[in-house]
Amino acid sequence: MAGVFLGLGSNIDAEKNLRLAVNELRCVYGDLTVSPVYRSTPVGFEGPDFLNLVVALETDVAPREVLDQIERIHGLAGRSRGPDKFSSRPLDVDLLLHGDTVDPALRLPRSDIFEYGFVLRPLADIAPDLVHPLTGRTIGEHWREFDGARHPLTPVDVIL
Repeated sequence: MAGVFLGLGSNIDAEKNLRLAVNELRCVYGDLTVSPVYRSTPVGFEGPDFLNLVVALETDVAPREVLDQIERIHGLAGRSRGPDKFSSRPLDVDLLLHGDTVDPALRLPRSDIFEYGFVLRPLADIAPDLVHPLTGRTIGEHWREFDGARHPLTPVDVIL
């Protein structure tokens, strides 16, 4: 079994779409560890604030199969991929880590972990002692060194 970490975000019907994603993930993978939810402003474009969180699960499913489930869940939320990387979206689910897998073709581990506070902080909330497969350092160490002012976060009470 591999420890899998997924980053979830939405800024269109955010609570509804995040609930949909978490419920679908529970149906497929069973028990999840769910981080607190954080509100953040969009990066790279103007739009409504995002709600973001990270979920952890255990699975023996290969990374490609997890990515296929993510695309299925995106479809349920009505997400269509357009040419704009930075835009509003009903749901964005990213495979951040899949055990110790390092696979550049699958973007594993995901570089977003170190680029955005809205990914790193919720990951550190639920897995501070997790060792990153490339750096050999814990997620908690990375969060303590992160400049949180770059992406200010506000905790939000959302029941998922």
